[in-house]
Amino acid sequence: MKKNQAIHQPAKRIGLALGGGGAKGLAHIGVIKALEEEGLIIDFVAGTSMGALVGGWYAANRNIKFLENIFLKIEKENIFSEEEAKQQGGNLFRGKNFGEMLEKILDGKTFSQCELPFSAVATNMENGHELDINEGELAEAIKASIALPIVFQPVKRDGQLLVDGAFTNPVPADVVREMGAEFVIAVDVSSRWVNIPNDMLNPKGTDALIRDAFTAIEYQLARKTLKQADVVIRPAVLTYDWLDFSRAKEIIKAGYRETKKQLDEIREKAGYPKKDPETLVDKIADLLEGN
Repeated sequence: MKKNQAIHQPAKRIGLALGGGGAKGLAHIGVIKALEEEGLIIDFVAGTSMGALVGGWYAANRNIKFLENIFLKIEKENIFSEEEAKQQGGNLFRGKNFGEMLEKILDGKTFSQCELPFSAVATNMENGHELDINEGELAEAIKASIALPIVFQPVKRDGQLLVDGAFTNPVPADVVREMGAEFVIAVDVSSRWVNIPNDMLNPKGTDALIRDAFTAIEYQLARKTLKQADVVIRPAVLTYDWLDFSRAKEIIKAGYRETKKQLDEIREKAGYPKKDPETLVDKIADLLEGN
């Protein structure tokens, strides 16, 4: 070895903690796309609510493009309003049962069949305790993690009644750290409580009040768990509604853009070597992806 030649240490094992947030959680797809493009290897995933859906799918097969295409096909007229969703027993999309759709795309896959370790966070409704699910059927665990009481029925699992994991751990950075991650990237799409437009401070109706109260709770809970993260990515999606699935393209791009901004920091802290300077072609490709 030449004198003064740097010895490159192996990169740290990366854990991804994906938070809840309804349609805002589609930003997780953009985050994963940006990390993959950069050649960063995700070794562990933990997810809450929508983060469990995106993270669970990715852990199952690493095919984030397939999930992206599913959501890009959703049009506004095919999404129920919040009141309609409650009347439909938790169905979000016209002509499709959300639970059945989830079971279909995951095709009975179990945690042991996943391509990388995954944990879905739910809340035990009977005692208020956090439950980190990492065994059994993947679809069942995800349905428990996204079971927001306003819309979805609680999920019965092993004698327990489970609801949305965001009640106990909105962004499970601590969970993915305990799974073995040496470097934790947390993606927070809903707990930030700054720069809120005035019209969002004047909610209309009981449901809006409940959502705002829930957001405030998430914010306080996430402040504690986010201390376990090495990097926190906060895509600019706070102004989107939790049912804005028809705006998937915008939300996914918001996650992609924000991750791109933080890639230098992520590479350095995670122990990845510096990337060669971008060519003009690379810059044009990034620009097209971000628009």
